[in-house]
Amino acid sequence: MKLSYEGIGQWAATFACDGVTEGHVVKISGSGTVAKCAAAGSFDGVVLSVARDGKACSVAMGGMVTVSYSGTAPTAGWNTLAADGKGGVTVVSEGGRSYLAVEADTAAKTVTIVL
Repeated sequence: MKLSYEGIGQWAATFACDGVTEGHVVKISGSGTVAKCAAAGSFDGVVLSVARDGKACSVAMGGMVTVSYSGTAPTAGWNTLAADGKGGVTVVSEGGRSYLAVEADTAAKTVTIVL
C-alpha cells in the first residue's frame, strides 16, 4: 500500500505571479506577488495551480507538499533545504531552512515535506 501525505494540513493563498509552474517552489517577491526561486535561495511555498492567463496562482504556504529534488536525496527527518533553481529543492549544508521530510521517493526524485 502506498501512503499519500499530499494536502494534509495544507493551506494556501492566491498571489499575483508571472512565469511560475505548478508544483514548483516559489518565494514572495513583492507585495502580494510570488516568483521563481534562484538556485540556493530560500522558498516560501509551492505552486498548486496557475490561472489560465498566468497572472495569478494558488500557493501552498503550510502543510504537507511533495516536490522534486536534485542532488542528494533528503532523508526522513529534518533536512536543511534550499531551492535548486529548477523548481525543486536540494539538500544544503548552509543557507537553507530546516524542513521535516516524511517520505523521499528516490525513483521519482520527490520528497514530501512539511512547510
